[in-house]
Amino acid sequence: MTAEESIFWGRVKGKSLGEKCRRQYIIGEYIVDFLFRESGLIVEIDGEYHENEEVKESDRVRQQWLEEQGYRVIRFSNNEIVNDIDHVINRTKQYLKGGHVFPL
Repeated sequence: MTAEESIFWGRVKGKSLGEKCRRQYIIGEYIVDFLFRESGLIVEIDGEYHENEEVKESDRVRQQWLEEQGYRVIRFSNNEIVNDIDHVINRTKQYLKGGHVFPL
């Protein structure tokens, strides 16, 4: 895990947000940063690497496939994690309350 992923993990591990979070979870051919399986929410933490145009396109294709499988994907930048983790956690909570239930 990156330093930023560790910061996020420290705030969501266990059932800190009311739902178990899994990290580095395999879905199809992809590994997602974090998955709240019960609600089908994937959280991705993106570093500067994700600003590259080829990587952006790869991320877009990946996200589209994940969403076609019934998941919701939200992304946060490393800067958001470092500079305003409380906002990141609050946004994640809002998405978790969105009511989407992913079949097991």
